[in-house]
Amino acid sequence: MYIIIGGGGDIGYYLTKTLLSQGHEVLLLEKNATRAQALGEELGQAVMRGDACEARTLEEVGINRADVVIAVTGEDEDNLVICQMAKRRFNVGRTIARLNNPKHEQIFQKLGIDSTVSPTRTILSLIELELSSTNFVPIMTLKRAGLDVIEMRISPDSPAAGKLLRQVNLPPNASVILIIRDKQHIFPSAETRIFANDEVYALVSHDDEEALRKALGAIS
Repeated sequence: MYIIIGGGGDIGYYLTKTLLSQGHEVLLLEKNATRAQALGEELGQAVMRGDACEARTLEEVGINRADVVIAVTGEDEDNLVICQMAKRRFNVGRTIARLNNPKHEQIFQKLGIDSTVSPTRTILSLIELELSSTNFVPIMTLKRAGLDVIEMRISPDSPAAGKLLRQVNLPPNASVILIIRDKQHIFPSAETRIFANDEVYALVSHDDEEALRKALGAIS
């Protein structure tokens, strides 16, 4: 099976590595030159520098014979463009998109993307398993209350990096509910220390989302 992956972040890297080990033919497209070179040093010819949002690039890597196209960049808009182009212009049989913001799920479905994968929804499922059914608040209840669960990565130059959670000036209507560090799931307390590259999941009101991102110095 020939699989094209757009986006050379952590997800793209691990997908490529795993699919190669399973015997598939895989081509990973990463538009950042430095990142593409680093990936190429480990994954060899399975990596090519290029923008998967560009039709010419997709043609160059033989999208016409691709069985599956997977878009896992950090931008939902890019993932949508990649999958739509693969589906409508090149008639690829199956498209899969990473969904960074669960709000976009309905749009992706309406526009014909075959499958979406949402890290946020996955984390929410893990949280639901950890909490008893009597304590778990249904997501629709949170929505009606004007709250969202958002995903962020702590940048290396974040003012919060190295601090205890209680030392971070979070907005009043925000709470960090989960941290993923080195594949470990941490349900934080006030004494939990935050580190660069932590994946942080927070419950926040619509109005305070921007203030929360600023306080954590986070990358979406």
